[in-house]
Amino acid sequence: MKNQILNGVLLNSSISMLSYSELKKGAKIILNKEPFEILESALSFKGRGHSVLQVKLKNLISGNVVSKTFHPSDTFEEADLEKISLKFIYARQGKYVFSETENPAKRIDLKEEQIGSGAQFLKPNEIVAGVIFRDKVIGISLPIKVFLKVKEAPPGIKGDRAEGGTKQVILETGAKINVPLFIKEEDVIEVNTETGEYIRRVE
Repeated sequence: MKNQILNGVLLNSSISMLSYSELKKGAKIILNKEPFEILESALSFKGRGHSVLQVKLKNLISGNVVSKTFHPSDTFEEADLEKISLKFIYARQGKYVFSETENPAKRIDLKEEQIGSGAQFLKPNEIVAGVIFRDKVIGISLPIKVFLKVKEAPPGIKGDRAEGGTKQVILETGAKINVPLFIKEEDVIEVNTETGEYIRRVE
């Protein structure tokens, strides 16, 4: 089996490496033995044809976002991530508890920063994808769109079906979002978990 050497370390050829030009949004790499996802990347030219890559990355274990500068000679190990089906059970004091759907007795605890802003849209018994790095669940991947019931909503006003107006409501998970004026309590709405925005009324 053919191997390669990176920074004096012998690597197995099964390890996937990413070059400078492959560091696009969404790419996942390993830095300091931890997995990161690239959130933004932009070329910056320094003169005489020389360029560097300005990158914003999210640590997939801690949730911290950092900025780095990479050079054309840099190469990176691609983070090998797997997924497992998890069921959300409850949240308490910043801790989110899940169980494996195939093994309900096995519990996994995650911190809010590991889940991200989408944590506010989790409801009990929701099935999500757990992200595994080196045999350990480090986070979850929420559906981009979810259906949630409106728990509290200010009363409607005259002309509330007109276009353009919004109001803030509280969803069944406790999340607060802005919705059109015609939305009322008990309505079920579709929400984008990435942006936290209202999409449409479902029923």
